[in-house]
Amino acid sequence: MRVVGIIPARYSSTRFPGKPLVPINGVPMVLRVAKKVAAALGKEHTYVATESELIHNVVTDAGYQAVMTSDEHLTGTDRLAEAAEKIPAHYYLNIQGDEPIINPQDILMVAELKKQYPDSIINGMSKLREGEDPWDINIPKVLVNSSGRLLYMSRLPLPGVKSLKKEHPPVYYKQVCIYGFTLAQLRLFNSIKVKPEFEFQEDIEILRFFDFDVPVQMVEFYSSSMAVDRPEDVVAIENYLKENGDDYYI
Repeated sequence: MRVVGIIPARYSSTRFPGKPLVPINGVPMVLRVAKKVAAALGKEHTYVATESELIHNVVTDAGYQAVMTSDEHLTGTDRLAEAAEKIPAHYYLNIQGDEPIINPQDILMVAELKKQYPDSIINGMSKLREGEDPWDINIPKVLVNSSGRLLYMSRLPLPGVKSLKKEHPPVYYKQVCIYGFTLAQLRLFNSIKVKPEFEFQEDIEILRFFDFDVPVQMVEFYSSSMAVDRPEDVVAIENYLKENGDDYYI
């Protein structure tokens, strides 16, 4: 079964224009993510989907595959759906382009779980790191049941706490943006052109599947995850690489 990894990379982001090409220790972020995907799935199964010729050229000049897509998509998963129509595969992994230190083993974990649960969407999660604030709206928080099924995802803290004076404070989990889909699931996701209520209010694209009654199975990652949502996050990533080693050139 062919599993491909596709990295949606939009240059004209309103919150952080040019984010996929922001240099991290001198390397465009999208290339760092592409190397992680290639380490997990193979370079021949690694793609970048973008609306930008600039990103396309940077990616292909580095020896990776790129697919040009429309600039009209609501989300990265809509962009993935367009790209998937051009890439034959059994399963499609969406690896967000703002996770430059993602562990290739986590990508493989999503791929394996997708094979086990083809009728479910697969999505990653991890515990909030020390210093991460559950009230930070840039971090989607995850609530699952005992079997790992997603109950809800929100930019507010989940679970809610009635009193802060608890002997056992809640353990907060955040979304890690690696997803597993079939082509049929991507086509379903892309079949509507207006975000449903929960997705619109939270601005979390995975919530669209709630309106389609498609289950979302979460998988916990134990490795570090740090997303670049704001320019200042780049400094945090570079500090992490300084302390833990930068494996890009290995």
